Amino acid sequence: MNVSTAYIAASTNRFCQAADASSTSLIAFGSANLVCLWDIAADPDPGPYQTLPGHEGAVTSVRFISDDSFITADDKGVVMYWRRDGSHDQWRSSKVQAHPKAVSSLCVHHECLATGSSDSSVKIWKIGTGTLNLSSADDILLTRTDEVAELQSISLKGKYPLSIALSFLPQSESLIIAIACTDRNIQIWTRSDGTFIKSAVLSGHDDWARCLAFQPSLQEGEPLVLASGSHDTTIRLWNIEPYKRATENSSATSTDALSDELLDAFEASLGELADAEEGGRQISLKRHILTVKTAASSSQQFTITFDALLVGHEAGVTSLSWRPATSSSSMATLLSSSTDSSVILWSPSTVLASSNDASTTIWINRQRFGDIGGQRLGGFVGGLWGKDGSEAFAWGWSGGWRRWRCSADEKETWTEVHAISGHSGPVRGICWSPNGQFLISAGLDQTTRIHGPITRPNGRTTWHELARPQVHGYDLLGVSFLDNLKFVSVADEKVARVFEAPRSFIDVVEALDVAHFSDADHKRPSRASVPPLGLSNKATADASITVDDPSSSTRPLEGELAATTLWPEVEKVFGHGYESITIATSNSHRLVATACKSTSPEHSVVRIWDTQTWQPFGEPLAGHSLTVTRITFSPDDQFLLSVSRDRTWRLFRRDDSTQYYSAVAADKSHSRIIWDCAWAHEGDVFVTASRDKTVKIWQSGTAGTWKAICNIKVAEAATAVDFSTVDKQNRRYLAIGLETGEILVYSNTVLTTDWRYQLTVNTGMAHVSHVHRLSWRPSPVEVTRKELASCSEDGTLKIVIVHMSMD
Repeated sequence: MNVSTAYIAASTNRFCQAADASSTSLIAFGSANLVCLWDIAADPDPGPYQTLPGHEGAVTSVRFISDDSFITADDKGVVMYWRRDGSHDQWRSSKVQAHPKAVSSLCVHHECLATGSSDSSVKIWKIGTGTLNLSSADDILLTRTDEVAELQSISLKGKYPLSIALSFLPQSESLIIAIACTDRNIQIWTRSDGTFIKSAVLSGHDDWARCLAFQPSLQEGEPLVLASGSHDTTIRLWNIEPYKRATENSSATSTDALSDELLDAFEASLGELADAEEGGRQISLKRHILTVKTAASSSQQFTITFDALLVGHEAGVTSLSWRPATSSSSMATLLSSSTDSSVILWSPSTVLASSNDASTTIWINRQRFGDIGGQRLGGFVGGLWGKDGSEAFAWGWSGGWRRWRCSADEKETWTEVHAISGHSGPVRGICWSPNGQFLISAGLDQTTRIHGPITRPNGRTTWHELARPQVHGYDLLGVSFLDNLKFVSVADEKVARVFEAPRSFIDVVEALDVAHFSDADHKRPSRASVPPLGLSNKATADASITVDDPSSSTRPLEGELAATTLWPEVEKVFGHGYESITIATSNSHRLVATACKSTSPEHSVVRIWDTQTWQPFGEPLAGHSLTVTRITFSPDDQFLLSVSRDRTWRLFRRDDSTQYYSAVAADKSHSRIIWDCAWAHEGDVFVTASRDKTVKIWQSGTAGTWKAICNIKVAEAATAVDFSTVDKQNRRYLAIGLETGEILVYSNTVLTTDWRYQLTVNTGMAHVSHVHRLSWRPSPVEVTRKELASCSEDGTLKIVIVHMSMD
């Protein structure tokens, strides 16, 4: 028996340096405490294919050193150095506590690493080569040098480094560091005699400079260009070149006159635009001179001058990235992202003057991506280039990616293509549709999302997000399907809400061959929208749609998922006195059971609702004294099982005469909170999972009693459990999720009491934090593999394939 990954849904952290791309089209990005790897060259694109555990804090920065190595940093001050170890998915890592506080910025240039932290310092490190050193001692010592060693610490005297950029000075092997701090200025440090010294301070921005980028490659004789983006919405370009003394005053040619003429006009226009604020922006042409010591007793001088001001964004600039020199385009191109929900590609253009037939170069906005009017909350957090500059990427505040592809012709036509998405917070609930065609998830990012498999013409299947039916105002805690086109969810509020699929969802899943429905199912509202200041999704007709429809033949893009895939809300269910915590539906889909947060027996009840009338079904089921953490119905709906923080489980049986449920059994064998419970599909046993590090399997005894027939001890707190259906050998499988993120699989032959350990899905393939739910995909008996969905506090949703052994 072995395991492989089928699907990973993960969002990107809200840091502008949380992702980077290698020259071989591998993107690494931070998702909570994980580092996710995404091969953007794969066709079809399955999304992230691997997660790397190791960080204990949220990953703030990712930077590639080479195609096979990269550096990551987190908000606990830890820096990790990752190197590919032979195969495609094997990585080894080393770790160093670089700073006592969060690492806010990171930059790599060859074997030099610079880290900036909220402890108001920047540290310079030497990156090891990964070779082995042999020492000639009595015993041979093997010492790895694939680590980082500190070379220098730079104090910023109370200022925080927001961004760092590293490069070689032009026509030199000396390094230059640009540091953007919380004082509107950019500090320039150069290395002389092996030590970085402060050489200049660049002023001009009206607000904090948030991002810096050196142009990655230079042609002979061209200056090194530094781009700086600021919260003042502008981008400034600075030229760095070897110092040349002026030999004669006659050098003021018509080009200089042209530059002065353009500069005067530009300053005047800026003054008119911002006169009501601060009297307009001022442009300084001050030339900063840097002196760098190189070889013994020799030195070299460089100048830094302001070159261009790029105005186009309507809000703060969050990231800058130069197009790789290996791209098909020969002109320099700068990508910028902003909180105004736009990505702009800037490049120079030659213009003629009105006199003297002179010409000059100005930077223009050649391409603009994103959303009009900045309607997406938070805009874009960061952006980067992929596939040698033929694709542009950006991730937003919600953690989802946008992707644009450039045509191969000279016109360079850009088209948005599909990217990846995931919950931007812990995922608390998952549920398969009754026939297992797709999966729904609910998270603390206040969304529910539907994920489904798409089979390509070559037979390969990839999983993707197909819809975002609920975008709520409260954290979502649980979700359950009533049928293939209707679900009910609970959030951190007293109300349970019922949603029904619109026709647009049916059209998409049928076109993608995910599922098929009857003609009667098509007779429903086209889609849903949320009215201003409202929380309820309202059904809309075609005529009222104001956003472009997604194509029914392809899965929705990220912008469409957020705007046009909502489901209409058809019912609200009230009854609890406190915020809901869990939900379950009966196997007949006629009943829904809910529970709420509670510290007293009065509210520690299970309420049952009739889905035909949405009225209470019998009296609330009492017995617990603290919050009910999970509810589940037996396969024939004759029993309802609940577990609680009070360390007990309670069993309720349906009365044959009244059809209502009443208590028949209870137990307090667990010594800590019981997190989860589940019934076997055969109905002969159920399982409970507890923080006391035990999983107990219960079977009915004589006189209606239930006894524990198996007690599985695990290394950490057990937080989630679920049974699979039987396979060809009449075996069923029990998945156990742990508080540390690991998943254990046990097997049993029906009608026996012996449960055998089969395998552990470790944190590299499972999760790194509390597993909230596990759910086996419904599957026929004859299959030789089973799919297990899991969700976790680490913010990821995963589907793994368990390949069954045939012994």
